[in-house]
Order: sequence, then C-alpha cells, then structure tokens
Amino acid sequence: MSTFVADTWNVMNRELKPVWREPMAVVFAMIQPLVFLGLFAPLLPEMADGSALQWFVPGIVAMTALMGASFTGANLMEEMQSGSHERQLVSPLGRPALLVGRALKEVVPMLMQVAIIVAVVTPFAFDLHLGGVLVATLVLSVFSVGVGALSFALALASKGQDWMFWTIQQTLLFPTLLTAGVLLPVDGAPRWLEVISMLNPMTYVVDATRALFAGTFPADVVLQGVLGAGVVAALGLVVGVRAMRRSN
Repeated sequence: MSTFVADTWNVMNRELKPVWREPMAVVFAMIQPLVFLGLFAPLLPEMADGSALQWFVPGIVAMTALMGASFTGANLMEEMQSGSHERQLVSPLGRPALLVGRALKEVVPMLMQVAIIVAVVTPFAFDLHLGGVLVATLVLSVFSVGVGALSFALALASKGQDWMFWTIQQTLLFPTLLTAGVLLPVDGAPRWLEVISMLNPMTYVVDATRALFAGTFPADVVLQGVLGAGVVAALGLVVGVRAMRRSN
C-alpha cells in the first residue's frame, strides 16, 4: 500500500508539472464556459427567489468539471504516440498508480477553474456562499476523478487512433450535459428524456451543486450528489485500472 501511495503521488506530481509551468492554459480552457455565461446569462428569465445566475452558474461549474476531465485522455494519446507511455509501462511504477495518479491530477485544474468562475460572477448579482461552494467543490472533485479515469480508459482502448477517441468522447459529452439539466431544466420534458436524466449520475451531481451554491444543505439532495459522484469515480477507477493493467 505504501508503494502504491508513493507511486500515485509521483505520477500525480509529474502530471501537474505542465499545469504549474503554464497556468495560463487553465485560463484559456475557461473561454467556452465564460462565453456560455456571457451569452446565456442575459437570456435567463427573472426568478422569484433570486438571480438566475444562482441557478445557472453551478451548472456551468459542473459542465467545466466534466469537459476538462473528459478531454484529458488526449494527453495520454500524445504520450502513446511519442512512446512516453510505453516507457512508463516498463518502469518500476505500478500500473494502477499510473492511472490513479493521472486521475487525481484532474482535481487541481478543476479547483482553479471553479475559483475563476466564482470570482468572475460574484460581482454580478451572484450570492457567494463560501461553505456551500467548498462542499460542492469536494463533490465535483470526486466526479472529476471518475471522468478523468474513464477518459484515460477510452484513450487506451482507442490505441492511438485520435478519430476514435474524439468521436466517442464528443458523442457522449453533450447528451450527458443536456440530460443532466446543466443549461436547461429537464422538468416538463418528455417522459423518455426524464428517464434518461434519472439514469444520468451527473444529474444528481448538478442538483447537489446547485443546492450547495445557493447556501442550502438538503441532506437528501446532497447525499444523492455524493452517491452519483462516487458511482462515477468507482466506475472510472475500476475500468481505468483494468485498462491500464492490460495496456501494452
């Protein structure tokens, strides 16, 4: 166990070095979420219980976590093509640690992006409830680890074929966002769409994030969000570690 923890820590530090060297890359990755905020926020209807930003911003934060983590398999694709990944496979590092360390690394860019979004919207009729934001960030961190692990597993399964990775990633990304109610509420949607939304773990993560960002702590909603994030993390790590063990 101590070897696994040490290996995981070393892999995570290695993966974070590009983030520390080029922190502006995290800022550039924020362009799309900020565009969504700038273009969609003025179109949101007034809400009786407060600013529409209070409902919209948590969805954008969850979207940022999903998109950022789901893109990370592309980095592994580059390492597979350059031969760097193969050199790591024959190193003394344990293969599970190679996957878990990479997945844990996704938490740091996500935290930076959440901080940027909150800093941008707070002056614009957004009520900041710091305690709720911190708890929501923990839930999203668990969710990001799972999505990142699934992205790495997809990269390994694609075996260096970029078109396969991006086709599957893009095909799954936007239906996941839309059925989770990130941009538009799913309430009142056709029954088949409501069923898909109920089966989407991200739906519960988004609902918990919205409740926490609003400064409330409904135990059932938050618990469902934690369970949803936990399911994604467990599935991602199991699938990812299995794919890494089989990698050659």
